[in-house]
Amino acid sequence: MWPWGHAALGYLCYTFGIRAQGETPNGLPVIALAIGTQFPDLVDKPLGWTLGILPGGRSLAHSLLTLAVVAVVVGYVAHRYHRSAVGVAFLVGYLTHVLSDGLYSAIEGAYANLTYLLWPVLPMPEPEIAQTFWAHFAQASLDSYMALELGLVILSIVGWWVDGRPGLGVLRTTGERWLSRVANAGEQ
Repeated sequence: MWPWGHAALGYLCYTFGIRAQGETPNGLPVIALAIGTQFPDLVDKPLGWTLGILPGGRSLAHSLLTLAVVAVVVGYVAHRYHRSAVGVAFLVGYLTHVLSDGLYSAIEGAYANLTYLLWPVLPMPEPEIAQTFWAHFAQASLDSYMALELGLVILSIVGWWVDGRPGLGVLRTTGERWLSRVANAGEQ
């Protein structure tokens, strides 16, 4: 799944879950959710494809074993700082990413491609393309999977808008503070 597909699916799952509890998504948890939806690729792709430290772009951070460890750490930190909603949102994003990366293989019955879910206990699946960012983006095409992801993006944008665009205020406030600090530093 592409980054925008991960973000869209993560948001839709999160907003449905939050709404089922009678609440609406809000700022900081939505930012954590967005980071969580990209987290496995932010770890595995550079370490696997660029630096060659990991065996591939779906290895360490895509493993359910790593996810379990990260969940314990995030849960502890979120509880410690009274930010449980932020921790849950990050983990929802992380889990939807890991599971959705296996969605197409599961649909096609290519279960051998799902061994990354238990790496390093199970071996890595053979890569279908060269392990580089350029090769990955060069394979993009407007097929049924891409259409599905674009549909998810549209649905998530509509949902985000209906939810009051949560997270936007946090980003705006943070940006304004940062710009103010930069401007004040330049005056000194």
